[in-house]
Amino acid sequence: MIIKGATIVNEGKERVGDVLVRDGIITQVSSSLDIVGENVVDASGCYLLPGVIDDHVHFREPGMTHKADMHTESMAAVAGGVTSVLDMPNVIPQTTTHALWEQRMQLAERHMHCNYGFFIGATDSNIDEILKLPVEQYPGVKLFMGSSTGNMLVDSYESLVKIFNKSPKIIMAHCEDTATVNHNMKIAQEQHGDDPDIIYHSYIRSREACITSSSLAARLARETGARLHIAHISTAEELELVDCSTNLDLSVGPRVTGEACIAHLIYTQQDYNRLGTKIKCNPSIKHNSDRNALRKALTDGRIAVVGTDHAPHLLSEKSGGARSAVSGMPMVQFSLISMLDLVDGGILTMTRLVDLMCHNPAKLFGIQDRGFIREGMHADIVLVKPTSAYRLSKDSILSKCGWSPRENDEFHWKVSKTYISGNLVYDGNKVDTSFHGSALRFCN
Repeated sequence: MIIKGATIVNEGKERVGDVLVRDGIITQVSSSLDIVGENVVDASGCYLLPGVIDDHVHFREPGMTHKADMHTESMAAVAGGVTSVLDMPNVIPQTTTHALWEQRMQLAERHMHCNYGFFIGATDSNIDEILKLPVEQYPGVKLFMGSSTGNMLVDSYESLVKIFNKSPKIIMAHCEDTATVNHNMKIAQEQHGDDPDIIYHSYIRSREACITSSSLAARLARETGARLHIAHISTAEELELVDCSTNLDLSVGPRVTGEACIAHLIYTQQDYNRLGTKIKCNPSIKHNSDRNALRKALTDGRIAVVGTDHAPHLLSEKSGGARSAVSGMPMVQFSLISMLDLVDGGILTMTRLVDLMCHNPAKLFGIQDRGFIREGMHADIVLVKPTSAYRLSKDSILSKCGWSPRENDEFHWKVSKTYISGNLVYDGNKVDTSFHGSALRFCN
């Protein structure tokens, strides 16, 4: 296959050129290729990007497949230009042992239409189970330093020190101080009733809760030498805790890196009035000043990776207020086109988008042979095209839950084609569900 005439965006450069793929591998990248007898894809007017690597998804399988599963959510992923995902451990049963991790890998082999890796979850007492996992087969250790969906809370200081000292892989931490959240909820309930309105969510899951927990995590990482990736940073203050991520080389890279998620880059507290609990997530959507700080950090090196925290729930589960409505939203299908609209708005460049969503996740987690348009790498590539303005319709949503907070929003880009290892998995209209992705390999 030859992809001809696309604007190739890769490693800080944009250039019009051709890409030759043989046996699923990128074999040549050139300004012009003239090879007879190959399958030619006319990509003029399109941008060719490496496939997006989403470092933060919840595909809900096993145990919560009434709202999402590996089949439906990986369909949504590839329709959004996402070719690889790293899935979280707060399923049922929680992925906290070697045996349960292996079971999820076996499920994925049968059900995933994109490439995959699974975090193992840290608990107060499972470091021995973590050490059983082959380091080249999983991305890292997920640590909940604050209660969220699944209640995998680790808040014992002694347990935290042990995890930071002994983890063989990068620690990805959900940072919210539970004592602060509980205190804030008690006050909110005293003032606004048992189930306070959603507008109080950002005061309950407050900036202080995030800063307190993230500060502790960053301090432990620097004291122990552990590598820490702070998930879904939501405040301007937390950005001061991370190291500059302009160099993510695993041998000399930063101790503390940060992830921004789509929801915190596009919404503010004012959007609760419009979208209500549809944008309830943990950590909460916060001030416009926080969103502005996060957007600035996309380009100055403080944010290393943009993910989604894709977390589907049924709409019925999103009813209620700040206490009873569940937290999380589906976003993986619309992350790339959401970020492309930020490019159009001058928030970041196209090359920086590719750094944040493709190159840097591959570097940070040591993903082998993916994340770049380079000769010798797997042909995980995506064609996107600017288009006239359109509104996202409900019937285009592939997540099992059947809704998105982005529904009816206006977009200006579409994913034209998604290839995984050279296979056309999404043609702009339909996902090829006969294709199954591969287990990712990790070099750290």
